[in-house]
Amino acid sequence: MSLVEKELDSIMEGIFADYSEKKFIDKVDISNQPDKKVITDILAKLQEIIFPGFFKPDTYKSYTVKTTISMLVEDVLYNLKKEIGITLKYNPIYSDSSACEIQGESQRIAVEFLKKIPKIREYIETDVSAAFDGDPAAYNKEEIVVTYPGFYAIMVYRIAHELHVLNVPLIPRIMTEHAHSLTGIDIHPGAQIGKYFFIDHGTGIVIGETTIIGDNVKIYQGVTLGALSTRGGQMLKNVKRHPTIEDNVTIYSGATILGGETIIGKDVVIGGNTFITSSVLEGTKVSVKQPELKFKK
Repeated sequence: MSLVEKELDSIMEGIFADYSEKKFIDKVDISNQPDKKVITDILAKLQEIIFPGFFKPDTYKSYTVKTTISMLVEDVLYNLKKEIGITLKYNPIYSDSSACEIQGESQRIAVEFLKKIPKIREYIETDVSAAFDGDPAAYNKEEIVVTYPGFYAIMVYRIAHELHVLNVPLIPRIMTEHAHSLTGIDIHPGAQIGKYFFIDHGTGIVIGETTIIGDNVKIYQGVTLGALSTRGGQMLKNVKRHPTIEDNVTIYSGATILGGETIIGKDVVIGGNTFITSSVLEGTKVSVKQPELKFKK
């Protein structure tokens, strides 16, 4: 036996001995965990359903939109029902449910979600308009749908939020974290966001779980809508920790707004690099005093 083989045996013994320590991460149950690849595939197919004329399905070849969408919906229903069935065990409501009850409930939730697609499309239509009206660099609405990372993050949030409302565990976060990894925009699926929402540029935006955002809100890159402190940990669950942003608010790049009691009133403009932990009355403009610039030859 070579030195490498001896060392390999020693390494494996060490790893398997560590598995016996009964840590949380020792769980070996791959078949009973949600499949991220399947969930991101569901997202891609939902995008094709929401925008029937923009994204060509790789799997299906059909000459009619109706046939293509029907196949996509059936595919999403089958896979979403399966993934929901796997994740429902993480919801305490279903801790005592039988496998048959879980199966029936996962099918009900998947169907209920798919019925919400027209509502999702209604909100997304307003988001397209907000992006086009708010960005002179956009030559047309098609450019926004196909290329804007901020718009993609909003679309994924709209989908994930409806699953969150239906009390589906894990899957909404997998979806929004997928968008986060692609765009640098972190929107928790529990946030409540109104119509005509526009994210310009977008990189580095964070929108926390209990954030409430009204209609016609525009946010630039690097904005944080966060909590003042999370040291309370699980004791803060279900407590409003993130700010409320009312209608017609613009928040410029680098601004930080914190706290569950913080309310940014209607028609407020928040300047770049501001740090806000208290409410702002409607119609107010908030800015940081411009620092003095020095030039030396």
